[in-house]
Amino acid sequence: MNGGLWREHLPWREPELVVEAVARHVGSQGLVWLDGDGSDLGRWGRLGFAPQASICCRGLPGAALGEDPFAALAQLEEQLHSSTIHSSWMGWLAYEAGAWVEPGGHWKDPAMAVLWAAGFSHELVFDLQQRQLWLEARSGVTKQQELLETLRSLIAALPLEPPGVADHPDAANGPEGIGRQWQWQWHTDRSQFADQVEQIRRWIAAGDLFQANLTSCCETILPASRASRGDEALMLYRQLRRHCPAPFGGLAIGCDQAAGEAVLCSSPERFLQRHPDGLVETRPIKGTRPRHQDPRADGLAAAELVSSPKDRAENVMIVDLLRNDLGRVCQPGSIHVPQLVGLESYRQVHHLTSVIEGRIPVDLGIATLLQACWPGGSISGAPKIRACQRLGELEPVARGAYCGSLFRLGHDGSFDSNIIIRSLLLKDRSLRAHAGCGIVADSDPEGEADEMGWKIEPLLSALA
Repeated sequence: MNGGLWREHLPWREPELVVEAVARHVGSQGLVWLDGDGSDLGRWGRLGFAPQASICCRGLPGAALGEDPFAALAQLEEQLHSSTIHSSWMGWLAYEAGAWVEPGGHWKDPAMAVLWAAGFSHELVFDLQQRQLWLEARSGVTKQQELLETLRSLIAALPLEPPGVADHPDAANGPEGIGRQWQWQWHTDRSQFADQVEQIRRWIAAGDLFQANLTSCCETILPASRASRGDEALMLYRQLRRHCPAPFGGLAIGCDQAAGEAVLCSSPERFLQRHPDGLVETRPIKGTRPRHQDPRADGLAAAELVSSPKDRAENVMIVDLLRNDLGRVCQPGSIHVPQLVGLESYRQVHHLTSVIEGRIPVDLGIATLLQACWPGGSISGAPKIRACQRLGELEPVARGAYCGSLFRLGHDGSFDSNIIIRSLLLKDRSLRAHAGCGIVADSDPEGEADEMGWKIEPLLSALA
């Protein structure tokens, strides 16, 4: 891995202000903002801008234009290791990349790219706890000082704090009111969702499955007169992060072959993190309850979640599945579970989260690690392959980037990724919002339909 790291501090401003200023200066196409919420898990934020290169894979196996995203990732990683220019590659990998792991007729071809990633020579890094900001680049990159001075000038012109929503300069043209003014079309309505839950329960009773993560989405069409898609995505994400801060949130705005596409998410879930020394971590979430303003009611909801046999069983099943996935590539005896069914609380919801760690050989490629674990166990089910097949029968549209991952691959061999849940997908003028629930034998169809509703409600409220 050639080249050291160059770093220079910049004056602190809130990430929202810095990202918008950079986007105005260099354009929003190809911008990737991996965001956090200031918690220990969400301490760091990164912004890649003005990409030097991009890759895009579309289609499924057997299609005329189908391209293997894992082969592309392997090639990308090899090129990154030998490069003295790129600091990182960042982008998204869609749920349907699973078709290249376990091909079958149940996979649907997504409208958006299966893999899109951009290569960056520079990144802005935000320490959200210490309120520090710096510019990073490989030591071999030229014109660093020129860019540094440009950024200093941009940042010096910014206020110390973001304006309120009503005072924001984009407020007149922004996304506020989408939830109220425009019609959302449900691809699976509440009644259909409850019926699908019952169908999964029948499959479980017949011994076909143990668990399946059933999802639904709604869609609206943005007016043709609104802002460009890149600027639109940035405005939408500004609203989402204010309403639903999360440790593994982010925004990726496609460019080149993925122009007009964007992924926005407020995810509390890490998928896979790899350290340069080979340590790997995954943090599956199973078990959710809504937060309450009343402290007593909120505490009771958290206690009920922690003590729920159903939710604990869901979580433990996925822990076992992910231990098996990691066991395909991790060194024997290295896999352990430092946290089993722990409570984590966010602004909108309580979650049950477990942590699984293992160690892979340092020369194992990230594409091999991803293939061993794709798609994520928490958003598919157990057994994974059968769950994906059954979910393909029930869900009417491809998930696309939803239930996939936003990721960053660093030049030092580091890798981090989330599970894209609590997400919005923008494709030209089409905006989709997604949510899902884990279904087990004792799931109540009406209760699961309620859960799906209050998981997606914060997304729509963020746009209202």
